[in-house]
Amino acid sequence: MSGLEMALFNLKFTAKQLNRQAAKAGKDETAEKNKLKKAIQQNHGDIAKIYAQNAIRKQNERLNLLRLASRIDAVSSRVQTAVTMRQVTASMANVVKGMDKAMAAMDLEKISAVMDKFETQFEDLDVATGYYENATSSATAVGTPQEDVDRLMNQVADEAGVELHQEMAAATPAATKVGPTEQEEEGLGERLRALRS
Repeated sequence: MSGLEMALFNLKFTAKQLNRQAAKAGKDETAEKNKLKKAIQQNHGDIAKIYAQNAIRKQNERLNLLRLASRIDAVSSRVQTAVTMRQVTASMANVVKGMDKAMAAMDLEKISAVMDKFETQFEDLDVATGYYENATSSATAVGTPQEDVDRLMNQVADEAGVELHQEMAAATPAATKVGPTEQEEEGLGERLRALRS
């Protein structure tokens, strides 16, 4: 395993650990909220305040861990691209050596075979690069449909008995591009199938 592949493994492992820690912090947050609710019901204001602080701290811890895991995942995607590029570069170097030998002999069949192989590998490189660019942009720019966000916020507000409509009117949704369009996805899929056959 080369240095880049080892770094890729370590990055993926670290991201997985961070996601596990974030899940644990989420469970701890829920437990603190339950304790808070119980303390409020029993009219223990000071204890409730402590549980509320703990719940907020656990929530912030979970968010920070998820942000860090997302960043590490984005770096992991870029390292994966570098590993793939290095493999394709090595293959292209072998093709160039074959081209040199074919040109020396000027055997048209060999030249044609080598050029076909070079074109195939170049197309493979295009497909791999496109895939990893999409993966990287998806990993670094997480987009959630605004309707889903609004629906969830309204649901939680209804459960809590809070009115959010006034605050929501001031907020404007951000436009984000989630990933490739369906046509782009189909085109990439067709190119990948064509390359494999």
